[in-house]
Amino acid sequence: MSEKILVVGGVALGPKAACRCKRLMPDAEVMLVDENVFISYGGCGIPYYVSGEIQNLDDLRSTPYHTVRDTEFFRDMKGITVRTQTRALAIDRAAKTLLVKDVVSGKEEKLPYDKLVLATGASPRVPPIEGKDLKNVLSLTRLEAAGAIRAACQEGKVSEAVIVGGGFIGLEAAVALADMWGVKVSVVEMMDQILPGVLSQPLSLMAANDCLTHKVDVFTSEKVLRLEGENGTVTKVVTDKREIPAQLVIFAAGFIPNGQLAKDAGLEVAPFGAVVVDEHMRTTDPSIYAGGDCVAIKNIITGKIGYLPLGSMANRQGRTIGTNLAGGNARFPGFVGTWAVKLFDLSFCGVGLTVDRARKEGFDAMSVSVEQLDHAHFYPEKAMMSLELVVDKATSRVLGIQGACADPDSLKARIDAVAAALQYSKPTVEDISNLEIAYAPPFASAMDVVNVVANVADNALSGRFTPVTADQFMDLWKKRSENHVFFIDARPAAAGKAVQEKYPDWHAMPLEEIAARISEVPKDRPVAIICNTGLRAYDSLLVLARNGVTNVVNSTGGMQAAIKMGLSL
Repeated sequence: MSEKILVVGGVALGPKAACRCKRLMPDAEVMLVDENVFISYGGCGIPYYVSGEIQNLDDLRSTPYHTVRDTEFFRDMKGITVRTQTRALAIDRAAKTLLVKDVVSGKEEKLPYDKLVLATGASPRVPPIEGKDLKNVLSLTRLEAAGAIRAACQEGKVSEAVIVGGGFIGLEAAVALADMWGVKVSVVEMMDQILPGVLSQPLSLMAANDCLTHKVDVFTSEKVLRLEGENGTVTKVVTDKREIPAQLVIFAAGFIPNGQLAKDAGLEVAPFGAVVVDEHMRTTDPSIYAGGDCVAIKNIITGKIGYLPLGSMANRQGRTIGTNLAGGNARFPGFVGTWAVKLFDLSFCGVGLTVDRARKEGFDAMSVSVEQLDHAHFYPEKAMMSLELVVDKATSRVLGIQGACADPDSLKARIDAVAAALQYSKPTVEDISNLEIAYAPPFASAMDVVNVVANVADNALSGRFTPVTADQFMDLWKKRSENHVFFIDARPAAAGKAVQEKYPDWHAMPLEEIAARISEVPKDRPVAIICNTGLRAYDSLLVLARNGVTNVVNSTGGMQAAIKMGLSL
């Protein structure tokens, strides 16, 4: 008798698990149920449909060979029965049945299963505020919402929009609305930076400045209190600091895992609502699997249970579940948290922990940053890349890396290399310093930027210099009347002298001149040194050290990092 496989949820993980199982076990009766009309679509592509980069909504539902993944596709090409507009209500584990309801007719029935897969996803986090039910208040997680937003923009009904939340989806939505449609966009984030938890403060300043220079306002440390409207349609967002006019509001303040169905059935659920699974993606009932945005999985770096709702994660977990449904023994060991987001001029990418998160997890962590060209400096096409490496001081273990660059592919290649190391080992600074990177001038420098940031970390861990970020350096400069720091600009003479003429406290001392002018540098005051990227400043620091000047901090990202952050003297 063929085995009955029942899958709840049809966006990413559900279809992947169902199709994998059917390929490996062709005689299985596989049914997929979902309460929505559309299934098996690329939700992460929704902002790019809104922006116009993806022209047709069906492209998000299509295979690489341009066949739309609808119910007929799964029936005819995959041998899978799909029931849309069918809501799962309750699991009877003893009887092995799932109570479902047709959302159109209201009819309820019990579906039998031998094995059940929960791919119930997550719901957008919407605060319980006045006005959240007004028209044109949406989230960017469903195809229907994407179509409505784009239509409103095309018809000229939206001139001002507010994005509530400065995470991945919120920023992608901001770029889509501002770049394609010329909408005046404001991003409101209750944390003290955008991309909280995945970017360090300095890199977050770069992301915010990229938005600001493209006329997207960024308001951090700010809370939305209520939405106001006229004739049932939103017209204004009121925060604890200002009022912002808006004909469109998009909530992108994170997700809440849909674990209630599992919890009601007595399955183990984490305190934050996600379903707990083992490395085979089984719940506490061996006949029930779960994956995707509804599950809690292990963070490989911390060893603790975590949560990371990403489409790539759901697809890989779906393959694991599909294999195991068919009698296999596939494992999903956890995540290291690799991510990427494209803004305007810059793209950002990272993996692992930021320095702040690492410290909260109990590591004695520090971070170092560099600015270096992604290709050989003599190659005509190149872009300046920012990289920040997070390490544990006691063990030199690498805990994470994040970066920014105008070339998204160059940046992603570096992050992916470190991600692979983090996923399968506990790499040290020395490991990353010696990481083998493919080299040719059109692709990289002979000493790649990934190797360089590890070398900088090694120097800092060894006490050879004290790094400061560009924003920390600028803060020292602003408070120079209080801290009595002696500031050195190690750039070529023309750049430094132009600043010195305006600010007498700024000392233009090019690297080539420092040894001859060492008498000008006081030994009884702290010294802060900067150059364009940090390289000349480090060499200058070594000259100072040889001459007895050791109380020195070096801006590792230099003026390039400061410019990206929107900082000036």
